[in-house]
Amino acid sequence: MDRYRFNRSAFPDTTQQPQDSNPDEASLASNNHGGEESSSSNSGDPAGDYLGVSSKPYLMKILGKQGDQQVLFADKVLKYSGKGKIKRRILIVSEFAIYIVDPFTNALKRRVALAAVDKILMSELHDHFIAIHIPTEYDILLASTRKTEIATKLVEATKGSPDYELQVIRSNGFEYNPSAELVKDVHTELVEGRLRTRFMRAEAA
Repeated sequence: MDRYRFNRSAFPDTTQQPQDSNPDEASLASNNHGGEESSSSNSGDPAGDYLGVSSKPYLMKILGKQGDQQVLFADKVLKYSGKGKIKRRILIVSEFAIYIVDPFTNALKRRVALAAVDKILMSELHDHFIAIHIPTEYDILLASTRKTEIATKLVEATKGSPDYELQVIRSNGFEYNPSAELVKDVHTELVEGRLRTRFMRAEAA
C-alpha cells in the first residue's frame, strides 16, 4: 500500500523533473495536526497570490490570451489524475475561470469557467483535499494546505451572479468524478492522531 505525506517540499525547483506517484486505492496519510497555512502573499502582490503572478510573464500570457487580468488566488498544488497519478501544478483562480498550469513546461493544462463549477467538496477535518465539481466535464481533485482559502475565493468570485450560488459541502466522505466514466469515494478520518484519506471506486447503485 502506497502512502503519501503532503509536504510543500514536494514542489522542487522547476528545473527538476516531477516524480509522479500512484496512491490510487490506497491510504494517504498526513501529519498535519493543526490548521492550514496562514502565511501571506508575496509582498506587493494581491492577497491570495502566493506566486507573484504579475512578475511571471508566462502566467500573465496565459491569462491575457483568455482576457483575464484579476488574480484572486494563485499557489502551487498537487493534482490527482483520473488514474490516481499525483502531479505538481499551479492553480490560478481569476475573476472568470480556474486555470491549471504545468510548472515544468509552463503550459496551460486546463481552463474551467467559474460558471461551470457546481460545488466544492472537502472534509471537515484539517486534511488538504478539495474537489471542484464540474457537471458538464470532469471534476478536479487537489491537495493544498490552503484548501479553505481556495473555496472562499471561488465563492467570492461567483457572488456577482444573481442566479448562481456556489455550494461548499463539508463532509468526511464524498464522491467525485475523475473522468466521465469513473466515480470515486474520498474518505478522511483521524486514526491515532493522524489524518488518513482513502480513495475507492464508488460502488454501482
